[in-house]
Formats: sequence, structure tokens, C-alpha cells
Amino acid sequence: MGFGQGLSGLNAASQNLDVIGNNIANSSTVGYKSSNIQFADVYASSRVGLGVSVAGVNQRFTIGTVSITGNQFDMAIDGEKGLFRLVDQSGAVVYSRNGQFSPDKNLFLTNSQGHRLTGYLPGSTDPQPIRIPTGNIAPKATSNMSLRANLDSNAKVVPAGTKVDPANPDTYTSSFPYNVYDSLGNAHQVTQYFIKRDAVNGESVWDVQYFMNGKVLGTPDPNSADPANPDIIPTTNTLTFNKAGELVSPTGAVTLSLTVDGGNSPAENLDINLSYAGSTQLGGPFAATPDQDGYKMGEYASMSIAADGSIVANYTNGQTQTMGTLVLADFYNMQGLQPLGGNVWSETATSGQPILGRPGENGMAVVRGQSVEESNVDMGQELVNMIIAQRTYQANAQTIKTQDQVLQTLITMR
Repeated sequence: MGFGQGLSGLNAASQNLDVIGNNIANSSTVGYKSSNIQFADVYASSRVGLGVSVAGVNQRFTIGTVSITGNQFDMAIDGEKGLFRLVDQSGAVVYSRNGQFSPDKNLFLTNSQGHRLTGYLPGSTDPQPIRIPTGNIAPKATSNMSLRANLDSNAKVVPAGTKVDPANPDTYTSSFPYNVYDSLGNAHQVTQYFIKRDAVNGESVWDVQYFMNGKVLGTPDPNSADPANPDIIPTTNTLTFNKAGELVSPTGAVTLSLTVDGGNSPAENLDINLSYAGSTQLGGPFAATPDQDGYKMGEYASMSIAADGSIVANYTNGQTQTMGTLVLADFYNMQGLQPLGGNVWSETATSGQPILGRPGENGMAVVRGQSVEESNVDMGQELVNMIIAQRTYQANAQTIKTQDQVLQTLITMR
């Protein structure tokens, strides 16, 4: 036995302690992947070996715990397959599992090193840096609306010829107000008044009349006594129901034409396709569920991340817009990636070229918004490994001490 074996053991154990210490030090580093050391015996021409060497240090790319942070810009890769694709200021591409991002001064999503997160922007096929929008979303005029209602079959019939008076509930059966929007994003309240009529040929009949901003919708009566201030013939649509309470007519949407009074800022008039599909007449209270496709102008409020990697901008008017889709990268040989520090890697010839894909597709991991992936360091196991490495170091030191004692014995022999 010589000093070489013991010295090689001390060196290997020391490097093992370095790896273990680095794992423990990064146990709270988001997206950190723990490492383990690999040893190999030193080749010798005799049966007695020449010690040990460090064959390599590999990283464990197992997934860490996904923790919710509540930060709108944080994201976690939930699965082993996939890395965030980033570009640095020089345009070089790097990869990371750390999903802690924030907007820089130019509103690009970046990590703490200034690397920009990339994804597929609308209409693009190549990954580009993702940027937070700053503008408003333009208003949209209402063009389609639906109202799915239940009309109470037990309601009393309103006599024919009764003029609807919003202040007198005896002149109608039920009412329902809702907002529509013009081309400038201004809201206009349209109220529908449902009036039960006498049944016709075994079918229940309801008339619907409309008021906008408190004024009845309709056309001037040419037979009015005062042509300068004519009476209004109300715009009326008729709903009929069969004995099962199912809507018989209209079978499609009706058109509701609205004249918008914009004052000094006139907007375009509205022609709205109004559908009553799914409405019923059953024994129960009046209820209605509206839907319409118009909205006012909205300001950017926040962003959110969907599991498929869609990056969605949320606006104050309740609308959303997809800003892009995250791109993830995978490699045939993850162990071949070159660590660069700062929790990022670069590709090498050993890792192979990146395989790009969208989250959730072709085996790629999904992405969780407002979350981060914690380090995958197993603290309990690392402490056990540290004790073993320490004992290994001590044992190798003892072999050197023993060899020294043998040499001292040989020197003192006479």
C-alpha cells in the first residue's frame, strides 16, 4: 500500500463533499437541479489498484415541488420534459428551469440575469422574446346577443292594446335590462319587456318590446294627430311556445336596429342579431341569462399563464388577448448540457440540438402560472451523503497515517 491510493481517496472524498455542499447551499434555489458525483478506479497493471478518480458530476433532472407564489409573472414547468428557452443580450440562447420572471424596462419578460423569455408570438413560427402589452384594447360594438329565458307559464295575460309603461308593472309581465355597446365603447341600456298574450291555436304567445336608455324603440306612427311629435309604434317580436314549454318561433335570430344618439361624438347605429334559442315557458319564476359580444375600451390589468403555455393579457373590461405561447426545449442527452451558473445551461455537441415544442404537446411538460418549481434537493439524503463522505475522508486519512507508521517502522529498523 502506498500513499497514492489514500491521497486519491482524500481528493475524491473532498470533491464529493463539495458537490454535496453545493446541493445543500442551493436547496432553496428555484429550479435548481441537484448533482451527484461518480467515481472510477484508477487503472493499474497489477491486481492492486492505484486508487480512485472522479469520473464525472451529473445532475438529476427530476422535477421539484411546484409551489404557488401568487406572482402573475412566475411560472413552473410541471413535468420532467422541458426547459424554458431564453436569449441573452447578445442573442445567445440558454435554457433554464427557473420560472421567476419580471418585466424589464422595455417590458420584456426576463430572469434575474436579464435573459429574455421566448415563445411563439401570434402569426410567427420562430421563437421571439415575449413582451408585456402597454396599449389599451379597442372597444367593440355589439353585433350579436342571446337571451335564454324562462317565462312563467302561470303569469296572467296582459290585455291586447295595453301600452307598455315601464313605471306600471301591470302593463307588462316581466322585464330584463342589459347593456350593449356602440362603436365608441359607450354602453346603452336596452330593456326587454315580455308581455303574455292570449294563446293561439294551442300555443302560448308572448310579445317582446324594447326600450333603450328609457325610450321605446320603434317607428313613428304616420297616423299620429301631431306629426311633429308622433306616437311610436313599438318594435315587437313574438315568441310562441308549444304545450311542452318549448320555443317554437322564432326559429332563428331576429334583428334589433338601434339608433345611437352620440351628441357631439356620434357613433355608428347598431344592428344586433338577437337570439332567444333555448328559452322556455315553464311553471316557475322568470329568469334570464344574457350574452353579447360587445365591450367598452379596456386597459391592460394583468397577465396569466395557461397549462398549454398560452400567455394571456387580461384587461379591465373583462376581455383577454393571447400575447403568445411559451416554447419549451428538450434534449436527447440532458446530461450533456453545459452549466453556465445563474441556473441556466447551454447546449453542446454532447447534448444535441434542442427539440422545441409547446407545453403539453408531444410529451412536453405543462406550465403552471403564478407558481415556481422548487429545488429537487432531498435535504435528508444529502445530510446522509455528507456523513458518508466525511467517514470516507476520515478512512482515507487513516490509510495515509498507517502508511506513515509503516515507513517509520522501516526507517528505525537496525
